[in-house]
Amino acid sequence: MGCNHDCDHCSQSCGGEQDLHEPLNQYSSVKHVIGVVSGKGGVGKSMVTSQLAVTMNRRGLKTAILDADITGPSIPKAFGIHERAKGSDLGILPAVTETGIEIMSINLLLKEETDPVVWRAPMIVGTVKQFWTDVIWNDVDYMFVDMPPGTGDIPLTVFQSLPLDGIIVVASPQELVSMIVEKAVRMAEMMKVPLLGLVENMSYFTCPDCGKKHSVFGDSHIDEIAAKYNTRVLAKLPIDPDLAAKADEGKAEAFEGDYLGEAADYLQTL
Repeated sequence: MGCNHDCDHCSQSCGGEQDLHEPLNQYSSVKHVIGVVSGKGGVGKSMVTSQLAVTMNRRGLKTAILDADITGPSIPKAFGIHERAKGSDLGILPAVTETGIEIMSINLLLKEETDPVVWRAPMIVGTVKQFWTDVIWNDVDYMFVDMPPGTGDIPLTVFQSLPLDGIIVVASPQELVSMIVEKAVRMAEMMKVPLLGLVENMSYFTCPDCGKKHSVFGDSHIDEIAAKYNTRVLAKLPIDPDLAAKADEGKAEAFEGDYLGEAADYLQTL
């Protein structure tokens, strides 16, 4: 009780360094697990997650998305998946997109995808763990975990329960967001989870008439934050109406842009 998860400055002998990872389903194979987090909502974290999976999948790597945003899932809609998940005595089978990306989300288990998930934290936490332990993930090279915003129960559960290679923090340019980004970065430090880099979404808008870039949400501070925490900026994504439209239509895989190419290059070095 009252643990702040900072084992380096703790006087208690509670075995805090023990491995708390949940076991992967015995019929699954997952090589790399990348968490995608944000300090606040509305910065496009799920969009970044989906496009990271699409980009890596186009490179011939088997990708998957574990949608840990239990109360606000959006991954199935972005890929046009509306059916319910199936299973057997061996485990739950994830949905598979048109290009072969495996997805598990609470929306695949609800009677109606618009039904709200009105659960308390223990049940939500248990569900996220079951997406790892009970789902049969088939030879996945890179799994991306789409987490809800903030530093609460679900990010804490994922940080402790899944063998993360690291996390990617998604932000937008506003000054307020910069402060909140640092909370997510410092949580990763506290939990001893590697920070792989930062992605700035809605960084600018390119005028279709003159080609000039406009900083709609103010000047970027992402480079300053990256330098402060000795990490890299993996991408600065523009406001792209076509990308937003594709996600709304359930056609995330049909977007032809490659804004996250450099991020994918780096992830392939893990």
